[in-house]
Amino acid sequence: MILRIVIGLAAGAALLLLPFVASSVWQNLLITTFYFAYLGQAWNVLGGYAGQLSLGHAAFFSIGAYTSVVLHTHLGLSPWVGLLAGAALAAVVSQGIGFLGFRFGLRGFYFILLTLAVAEILRLVALHLPILGGYTGLFINFTPNPWQFQFKGKIPYYFVALSFLGLASGVVWLIERSKFGVYLVAIREDEDAAEALGVDTFRYKMLAYAVSAALTALGGTFYAYYQFYLQPNTVLSMHHSVDIMIRPIVGGSGTILGPILGSFLLELLGEFSRTYFATGAAGLYVVIYGLLLIVVVLFLPRGVYPTLLGWVRRALARHA
Repeated sequence: MILRIVIGLAAGAALLLLPFVASSVWQNLLITTFYFAYLGQAWNVLGGYAGQLSLGHAAFFSIGAYTSVVLHTHLGLSPWVGLLAGAALAAVVSQGIGFLGFRFGLRGFYFILLTLAVAEILRLVALHLPILGGYTGLFINFTPNPWQFQFKGKIPYYFVALSFLGLASGVVWLIERSKFGVYLVAIREDEDAAEALGVDTFRYKMLAYAVSAALTALGGTFYAYYQFYLQPNTVLSMHHSVDIMIRPIVGGSGTILGPILGSFLLELLGEFSRTYFATGAAGLYVVIYGLLLIVVVLFLPRGVYPTLLGWVRRALARHA
């Protein structure tokens, strides 16, 4: 117990000091890592714990991003207010998708197709709506003001991203230790058996979807005011949805640490491939990144965290 406290305090101190000694490049890498770990944690509620794989979370991400920007641009509302509005709207939209999918018994590949189709429909709609910038996209003017979710330098964004990750991880921690979390795991492992035992699977899947969508939408606001530009073909692409879901899958879905470890690993792999192979043939670093990712998936099929945890437990058992 004491060792855990010491490790926790040391890790906390390192996270607080790290941005002040890191270069701008590493600050950006850490921000991106926390940001994708946060989105992965949000996806983890639905895809990891409830076992409902979604390939359309870019839809909720974009709802959060566009809602906060449009409300700020046209009504003068602070993005901090728009952030909450976007989360609420994403939760409502998720209930519509969830009703179509869960009420009609869509599972596995068919549910994945439904979520992907919704994201693609929203992308096409966004491309033809002038209020969302259409094909050109929305540009956000930089006016350094914390109330407008805009900061000077990267350090404030680092702490906002870290806070977001802490929020999502806290939510997942509470879910994991609640009856709600137990029901979600039961649904993931055997939905028919859970129903037979009296679990209202429809209700709990809908609730998991709402929580997952709302958290994802919050990340959209962060992205909008970190990048200062939104374009439908980027934020609503299938590639973006894959970027969100691959973190918890590589790290270990259905665990708290999985999305975090997965995000760190993938960002480091991406940075390694860009640093050492970006000057080669066009697209070579992407190929190298893909090959490295394949190696990770082949040798750690359950995810990084569950595999490492298994190794540690077996090692301790041998020395017990």
